[in-house]
Amino acid sequence: MESRPDSIARFENRAPSYAAFRPGYPPEAIDAVLAGLGDPSTLTIADVGAGTGISSRLFARRGAKVIAIEPNLRMRSQAESDSNVEWSEGTAQHTGLSDASVDLVVVAQAFHWFATIEVMREFARVARRRVALLQYERDERDAFTKAYSEVVRAYANDDTEDLRQRGLAAFAAFPESRISRTEAFSLQEMDREALLGRAASSSYLPASGAPAEALRRDLNELFDRYASGGRVALHMVTYALIADLQR
Repeated sequence: MESRPDSIARFENRAPSYAAFRPGYPPEAIDAVLAGLGDPSTLTIADVGAGTGISSRLFARRGAKVIAIEPNLRMRSQAESDSNVEWSEGTAQHTGLSDASVDLVVVAQAFHWFATIEVMREFARVARRRVALLQYERDERDAFTKAYSEVVRAYANDDTEDLRQRGLAAFAAFPESRISRTEAFSLQEMDREALLGRAASSSYLPASGAPAEALRRDLNELFDRYASGGRVALHMVTYALIADLQR
């Protein structure tokens, strides 16, 4: 796979929606990333492509020191302050970290933008012990989640959804490592505003003009059809892929 050249700029106008309406990661997924590494308070973690800090905060709350690497200033500006999180404007290709300077590199919902062998080598260079991927996908066995997914696919303006699947496959072949994989299930419960905001955070859906208006209309109709008590729930599955480095 090649890196997407627009992977940084494409979130320039999505940062507020991303911070407000993207889900976190279930505790079981965080557990899987940290399993076997000892007391989290002794760990230093590089969170690459950290976005607005959703995953960084979850690891920081476990006590780890987190270096959140995010090249997009607007995404970084949306991050909540956390004393255990230090921000850097590096990239996946050039993290700016020294050799073997962190215990763990984690990438959450971003690996597909830069899933190259060069990036994997960079991660292996800076990580002492482990590289991990966290990626959530919609669980379309649920009726509302399937219907939402069909709307998303109808309006998608590029192949990001396929790209995410290719990213998972690329990480599963992480060089010179032992790979393990777990799944964790969760719900993202949303009112009407949050449903519209969730879609607005997706860089491959229209943000303006007639296509965006049509998308919002279809999402409002979807909400009216499926809402109970003023809320709907996306069923999510988070994949945790672990590459334990073999030195």
